[in-house]
Amino acid sequence: MQRRTNVRLPPEVNRILYIRNLPYKITAEEMYDIFGKYGAIRQIRVGNTPDTRGTAFVVYEDIFDAKNACDHLSGFNVCNRYLVVLYYQSNKAFKKVDVEKKKEELDKVKTKFGLNSDERK
Repeated sequence: MQRRTNVRLPPEVNRILYIRNLPYKITAEEMYDIFGKYGAIRQIRVGNTPDTRGTAFVVYEDIFDAKNACDHLSGFNVCNRYLVVLYYQSNKAFKKVDVEKKKEELDKVKTKFGLNSDERK
């Protein structure tokens, strides 16, 4: 396998892929079959809670293998579901927590000032 030198990748490209829209019953072995064709995989984590079902993380050994897999498997049909393959971005992974926290703060302010969204109706 030839090494690529002096190739500039976009900043969002990394070795960790985040996959959505997976069939709920997919196994780690099936994930290795699909994603292993594009290079050596360090780890696969398939979501197993109600919030994470249908998602997975795939960590490649090499960033170019991850890019190749992302380019080729986005939209790939698995059991009549089209995969959504994204690069994992740690700064976006915790946005949901921030949104929940902001909602709690907003609710506290509404309560403090006697504002209730149900009263507008």
